[in-house]
Amino acid sequence: MALTVGMRSVRRTPGPARTVAGDICVVGSGIAGISAAIEAARLGRRVVLVEGGPTLGGQSVGAALGTFCGLYGNGPDFEQVTHGIADEILDALRASGGATDMRGRRNTIIVQYRIEALARWVEEAVHREPGITVLLGAVMREVRRDGRRIRGLALATRYGDVEVTADGFVDATGDAALAWLAGLELREADIPVYGSIMLVLENVDHAVLGAVDRDELKQRLAAAGPQYGLSRQDGFIFPGPGPDEALVNMTHFETPLDPVAASRTMLEARAQGDRLVEFLKAEYPSAFAAARVRSYGQPGVRQTRTVAGGYTLTADDVRAGRSFSDAVVRCSWPIEFHDRPEGVHWEEFGDGHMHYVPLRSLTPAETDNLAAAGRCIDADPVALSSVRVMGPCIAMGTAAAHAIDLAGSGGSVHQIDLAALRRRLAANLGIDPG
Repeated sequence: MALTVGMRSVRRTPGPARTVAGDICVVGSGIAGISAAIEAARLGRRVVLVEGGPTLGGQSVGAALGTFCGLYGNGPDFEQVTHGIADEILDALRASGGATDMRGRRNTIIVQYRIEALARWVEEAVHREPGITVLLGAVMREVRRDGRRIRGLALATRYGDVEVTADGFVDATGDAALAWLAGLELREADIPVYGSIMLVLENVDHAVLGAVDRDELKQRLAAAGPQYGLSRQDGFIFPGPGPDEALVNMTHFETPLDPVAASRTMLEARAQGDRLVEFLKAEYPSAFAAARVRSYGQPGVRQTRTVAGGYTLTADDVRAGRSFSDAVVRCSWPIEFHDRPEGVHWEEFGDGHMHYVPLRSLTPAETDNLAAAGRCIDADPVALSSVRVMGPCIAMGTAAAHAIDLAGSGGSVHQIDLAALRRRLAANLGIDPG
């Protein structure tokens, strides 16, 4: 029997934007935004999760980061310092073989994960939470602001315009894009901070790769790298997680916020990745002769714009391990500042070191119902380099959700019950919940 399907004529008819209302709107679905959205939903709040890309997960998935840094403290005990969804992710991925612990040379434990496994965990976790409405491919055009309060967002999608209204907002965009469109004061570093593109290679000989001396690799990059158009002279090659795979982090490029330049960066970054593979094949044929790129990450952005909060976390705060009465995050990741094309400024900390992030660094001074989470909190560039990794970002997302929840409808994140907030965050702060 022949199949026939009829058609009808359609034409766009301009009309009002679709309206989506929630209690809390989280913009950005990287690991900080996912943490904030899930935490807020579990507090009984109606959550609208807005993501400009076509999939959830942000850089943790799209940039193929492949490693959880900052989940653990330094030796000798290697205490896990971030909990919340971190516990669920680690349990699920370890059980499925999607995560492996590595003793990092930075005196801590780094958890390597399969990008596909984390992507599915994020999608399923959000899908299971009945209180979360997801808007993918939704780009902010305007932020509706009334004095000290954010009232809503005007979004553009390929399926039409959307207006989001909420009582509170979390800026987990990474670049403080929500705060930027709201016209709030922001901060930028005086010098470029470099990003990297991550490559997942296959057909890599792990046995040979394990014998590669990192100092010798740096020397070869310095000597031969310029011939391949490579500027960075250090980086990491992690074996696995597959039996013949390697995760490569050895590139550097500037990360502009101009729309044309940012788009061009993606093309240039992937071309740089190809040149890096050529270098590895030529210099280490026994390990990489048959290697090929299985997947390219999106250009990984480390630091761009940050909010202007009630307190700017400083490098001296980090080095001294200064605590705060309104501390909401703790971590011990080193200062890892990508301030020059050829290398990275590292400052490692000793056993037992811990540094903290205060709530005031998450809460823009000019608003009452907005909290930042992730790499756009208020911190000087050097300090930010020690708290923008995935462990602290999970903790920041949790803290932002609870701060907005405690502020309630019509309240201020600057006037919440700090004792109640710290009790809620006791596991991440390592304190007795009382």
